[in-house]
Amino acid sequence: MIKIGYHASHEQFKPSVLLDYVKRAEQAGFTASSSSDHFNPWSNRQGESGFAWSWLGAALQATSLSFGVVNAPGQRYHPAIIAQAAATLAEMFPERFWIAVGTGQSLNEHITGDKWPSKADRNARLKECVDIMRALWAGETVSHKGLVTVEEAKLYTCPDVKPLLFGAAVTSKTAEWVGSWADGLLTISQPKEKLQEVVDAFRRGGGEGKPMHLKVQLSYAATKEAAQQGAYDQWRSNIFPNAMLTELRTPDQFDMAGEMVNLQEVDKMVRISADVQQHMAWLQDDLNMGFEQLILHNVNLEHEQFIADFGQHVLPSLQPKS
Repeated sequence: MIKIGYHASHEQFKPSVLLDYVKRAEQAGFTASSSSDHFNPWSNRQGESGFAWSWLGAALQATSLSFGVVNAPGQRYHPAIIAQAAATLAEMFPERFWIAVGTGQSLNEHITGDKWPSKADRNARLKECVDIMRALWAGETVSHKGLVTVEEAKLYTCPDVKPLLFGAAVTSKTAEWVGSWADGLLTISQPKEKLQEVVDAFRRGGGEGKPMHLKVQLSYAATKEAAQQGAYDQWRSNIFPNAMLTELRTPDQFDMAGEMVNLQEVDKMVRISADVQQHMAWLQDDLNMGFEQLILHNVNLEHEQFIADFGQHVLPSLQPKS
């Protein structure tokens, strides 16, 4: 079943505001939601960083939507703790919670004071965390010594249905690797040919037949100029290659990098339009590519109008085409 989700960006809004927005989104016809999980915002202009795991419990209770979260176990979070947190939500809200795991960004993980590993070591650490979490969800007592350490950990409260564990990937190389072990793929919107490469790589790596979710970065407002300016203000620090985004350490550094970005460059990574028909066409292309869930992130701050207009005009029109 196709789901269209509302993305709750903790970097941009207070948790109380996001709770109101997900309730509005459900009333408007959105059928899913997702949450970021940051310690720092991407930019000082965004200026928020609520704790996702506290908020998820409230949001699942306040709505009937399904929810996902992107998490980087291994440094800021111990995988046994994330396994426990995910198991608790999955037990309370059966088949409504999923988790996507990735290798994270220094922006959030450096706060522990530990060394920020190379990409190869982060991948190896993530795979260890995935295996640990799955073993804990299976009721095993886990001891492990590697890039992470676990001693005699056992979860005493496990859900009847384990949460789906997606792999988060931006590049085709990571997507191919994720296909070998994840229950599904979570990726982000980017130019169509690049996105197709990610999809093909995931399927080639072992993901054929597994679900794929797409986080769509868009900017919708009353006018094209307002949509473009809102995207430039809030998201210009986020358009750089993933290898750069994972290495910058502070919002100040992201803001300095963003000063080198012009309005036209934001257009390449954010779908900017005040025309709901244009957004419909873009999203229909995503569904035709095989994504079964689209998670819409309106990167500007005009969310009430976005939720209302997309609920009225966009969501009813979206169907997969054979």
